[in-house]
Amino acid sequence: MKRQYKQTSLLLTSSMALICGVAISYKLQIHGPWYLLSLMPLTWFLKQRSIVTVILLILTCLCIGQLRGSDFIIKKQAYSNLYGHKLDITVIAMNDGSYGSLSQFSFDGGNARLPNGQKLVGKIQVSGFGTNAVFQNDQVEVVGKLMPSSGAYQGRISFASLTVISHHPSLVADIRRKFSAGMQSALPEPLASFAMGLLIGQRSTLPAEVKQNLLMVGLTHIIAVSGYNLTIMLGASQRLAGKRSKRLTTILSFTLMGLFVLMTGASASIVRAAIVSTLSIVAGYFGRNFKPLNLIFFAAAITAWANPFYIWSDVSWYLSFLAFFGVLVLAPLLVKRFRPKWQTSVLIMVAIESLCAEIMTIPYVLHVFGQMSLIGLPANVLVVTLIPLAMLLCLIAGLAGMLAINFVGWLAWPAILILTYMLDIAQLLASLPHGFLQQISLSVPQMLSIYLVVITITVLLYTKTNIAPYDKITDRNIS
Repeated sequence: MKRQYKQTSLLLTSSMALICGVAISYKLQIHGPWYLLSLMPLTWFLKQRSIVTVILLILTCLCIGQLRGSDFIIKKQAYSNLYGHKLDITVIAMNDGSYGSLSQFSFDGGNARLPNGQKLVGKIQVSGFGTNAVFQNDQVEVVGKLMPSSGAYQGRISFASLTVISHHPSLVADIRRKFSAGMQSALPEPLASFAMGLLIGQRSTLPAEVKQNLLMVGLTHIIAVSGYNLTIMLGASQRLAGKRSKRLTTILSFTLMGLFVLMTGASASIVRAAIVSTLSIVAGYFGRNFKPLNLIFFAAAITAWANPFYIWSDVSWYLSFLAFFGVLVLAPLLVKRFRPKWQTSVLIMVAIESLCAEIMTIPYVLHVFGQMSLIGLPANVLVVTLIPLAMLLCLIAGLAGMLAINFVGWLAWPAILILTYMLDIAQLLASLPHGFLQQISLSVPQMLSIYLVVITITVLLYTKTNIAPYDKITDRNIS
C-alpha cells in the first residue's frame, strides 16, 4: 500500500485501461457518469501514487473509454436501419476522387448527413457516376443504395449518382494538385505515380501490376504515407537547425510536420505518426524522454478516444501500432545484443527493424488476410535504405516539372534511375517462386499464442539488457 508508483507507470496504466474501455464498449455499453464517482478520491490519491491510485485510475479510465465507445455505438446503430435502402445523402469528400473499378469515380465520404438533418458518424466508401472531378473538402450529393462494409468504413454506396453541390478549395490542396501535375510532366508512368506514393502516399493512380509486385515482396508500406516519411523530414530539420537553437529546431519541426499533414490530406496513418512525433518533440524540448512503450500506448489511447472505430474495425490501426512496437521496443533490444560497430550500420539497422516489424505484424496479417511474403526482409534491405535519397530526388523532379519545365529533363533523370531500380527489384523478387504465400489462416487463439511468445521473449530481453529509451522515432516500416 505504501509503494510509490512512477508517473510513467500511471500513464501507461491509464492508457491501457482507456483502450480496453473503448474496446469492451463494442459488446458491453454503459450509460451515465459512473466514472465521476472516482474522480474526487482520485485527485487526492494521485499525490500518493499508491496501489489504490492505480486501481482508481484503471476504473476511471475504463469507464471513460466505455462511455466514449457507448456514445459511438449509439450513433453507429443509425446505419442498421439504413442498410439496403436507397438514400439521398450529402457527404464531404475526404480525399481527391479517382477512377476505380468499372470506370466508377471513387472517393471517401465523411460528415454524412441525411435530408432530415441526421448526421452519420464514420466514413462511407462512395463510387458512382455523374461527375468527373471531386476534390477534397467538396460537398457532394450521393444518391444510391447504402450497403454494409468492413474495415475502416461504416458503409459503402456503389453505382451512385454523384452531384457536386459546392467546392471548398484550399491553397494546400491546390498546391498538391499542381505538384502532382508537375510530377506527371517530369517523370513517365508508372514512375510518376510511384514517386507520389513515396512522397505523400498517393497510390490511386499506381498500376495494379506495380501494387501487386510491392504487395508480394512486402514493400506496400513505402507507398503508404507513414511515419517514415515524417521521420525523414524531422530528421532533416534537426540536422539543419539542431546545433543552432533548440527552439528553432522545435518550431521548424512542427512547421514541417503541419505542412506534411496538410499535403497528405491528414490520413489516419500519418495522423498517428504525427501524434507520436509530437510527443517525442515536446518531450525532447523539455529535456525528457518518452519510454517507447508509454509512447505507443499513449498515442493508441489518443487515437482510440478520438475515433473508436479504429480499435473496432480498422486493420491499419492495429498494423501501425504493432509495427511501432517492433521498431521502437523489440528492435533496440535486439540491436543491443550486437557489437557496437554493427549498431552504426544502416543496412543492419534496416534489416533488424524490418524483421521486428514483420515479427509483430505477420501473425495479425495471417489472421486477417491469410497471406504473407517470405522475401520481405531482403526486399526492405535493398529498397528501404534508398528511400530518403529517392524522396529528395522525387521532390526535385516534381518541383522542376511544376516550376522549371525547361530544365525538367536534366533535373529529373536521377529520380528516374533510382525509381526504376526500386520497381525492377520489386518485379524481380516478385517473380521468384513460392515467395508469396496465400491461404494460410491463423485463428484468434493461435494468433494470441504467437504474440504471447513474442512478448515473453521481449520481457526476457528487457530484463537482461540495460537500454535507454529512443530519443528519436525511426519507424521505417510503419504504414
